[in-house]
Amino acid sequence: MKDTSRPQAKDFELDCSVAGYDYELPPELIAQNPAVPRDSSRLLVVDSPTTGIEIAPQHHIFHDLPALLRSGDLLVMNNTRVIPARLYGHKSTGGKIQVLLLEERQYNCWLALVKPGKSFKQGAKIIFEGRGDGGDGGDGGDGGDEEDGGDGGDEGENFTSSSSSPSSSSSPSSSSSSSSPSSPSSPHFLTATVLETDAATGGRLLQFDVPEGKSLVQLLEVFGEVPLPPYITASEAADEQYQTVYAQEPGAIAAPTAGLHFTPELLQKLRDRQINQAFVTLHVGVGTFRPVEVEDVTTHQMHEEWIEVPAATVEQIRATKAAGGRVIAVGTTVVRALEGVAQSGNLQPFCGKTDLFIYPGYQWQVVDGLITNFHLPRSSLLMLVSALIGRQRLLNIYKEAIASGYRFYSFGDAMLILPSGVGVRS
Repeated sequence: MKDTSRPQAKDFELDCSVAGYDYELPPELIAQNPAVPRDSSRLLVVDSPTTGIEIAPQHHIFHDLPALLRSGDLLVMNNTRVIPARLYGHKSTGGKIQVLLLEERQYNCWLALVKPGKSFKQGAKIIFEGRGDGGDGGDGGDGGDEEDGGDGGDEGENFTSSSSSPSSSSSPSSSSSSSSPSSPSSPHFLTATVLETDAATGGRLLQFDVPEGKSLVQLLEVFGEVPLPPYITASEAADEQYQTVYAQEPGAIAAPTAGLHFTPELLQKLRDRQINQAFVTLHVGVGTFRPVEVEDVTTHQMHEEWIEVPAATVEQIRATKAAGGRVIAVGTTVVRALEGVAQSGNLQPFCGKTDLFIYPGYQWQVVDGLITNFHLPRSSLLMLVSALIGRQRLLNIYKEAIASGYRFYSFGDAMLILPSGVGVRS
C-alpha cells in the first residue's frame, strides 16, 4: 500500500479543518429506500491513484463485485445486528419520552439518549408500553439530549432520531392490548429508572426493571423499534432491509451500511471465485455517529465502541497477506475494528473497545481496500475515507457521484476503493 501518512503541505490546513469536509448534496439524492434486490445498487470504483484527479471513476453495479476483485482477496465484514433500540414511553408524571439505547453498561443497565432530557433527573421513572398497547409514541417533545448533538449521523449516517411512531400492527402483544386498562404492573409494560447523567454523551444511565431471568434485549421486539436515521423521512423499508444478510450479533443501534448491498447469491458467487470472507463485530454506537463538533479535527475525541476481532479472522488476514492477497474492508466499521486492534503494531485477536479516529495522516496497518457508502458532510467517516485516498480527491469523486445521480447515505449506493486506487494525491 502506498504511504498516506503525509498529506501535501498545501492541503494540510484544510485536511485538519472540519470545514474542509463540507459539500453540497441535493436533497433528492438522499436515498429513502434500499435498492431491490440489494446488489442492484450502483457501485463507483476507484481503481487508480489518478481517479478523481486526471480520470473519472468507473461506474458499475454492485453485483459486478466478483469481477472487480481477485481470487485470494479477503472481504472482512461486520456481523453486528441492529437491535430495536428506539423506545417510546412516558414519565410517571405523564410527559411523553423517546429513548435511544446506546450500549449496555451493566446487566439491564443501559446508556441511552433521552428526549426531552434536560430536566430528566436522577431517580426519574419511565414507563414503556409494548407496541400495540395503545401508546402512540409521539414525537417526544422538543429539546432534550438528542438535539444537544445526537442527530449528526454518519455511517453512520446512522444516528437515528426517527420521529415515526411504533406500528401497532407489529406487536405480538397487540391482540390483548384492548382487553383491560393499562397499568404499570401489566406484562405489556416495562419501567426504567434514571441512575445518573453521562457527561461524555449527555445521555442517561437507565436501569430497566425486567422479569427475572430475562434481559432487556429479549424484550425489545415488543417494546422497541429499529431506529432509522433522521434524514430517512419517507421510507417503506421493512426492518430486515436495514440489516445485513449476515447479521448475527445483536448490539448495534445502526446498520453497517456498506454491507447492506450483499445478497446470499452474491456472497456465493464471491466464494466460487475464491474471494474469501471473514467477520469482525463492531456494535455501531455513539462513536460512529456523533458529529465532529470541533473545528480542528485533530482534537476530536471518538467515543468508544465495542469490537471483537476473533482469532479465525486474524489467521485469515495473515494467510491472505502471506499469499499476496488483499484485505478489503466492507465498511468503515470494519476499518476501525481492524486498525484499532493493530495500533500496537501487531494484529491480534481482541475483544473490548476502540476509540480510534482515522483522518488524513493516518498510517495504515491492515486494510488494503474499502467498500463504503457515501457519507455525510463534515463526518468522521468522510475523514476516514479521506485518509485512504486524500480529502480533495474524495470530494472530487463525490462531485462526480452527485453529477451522475448516485444515491447517498444509509440506503444509497456504494463505492469500491481498490488497493490500486489507494494513495493521497492532489
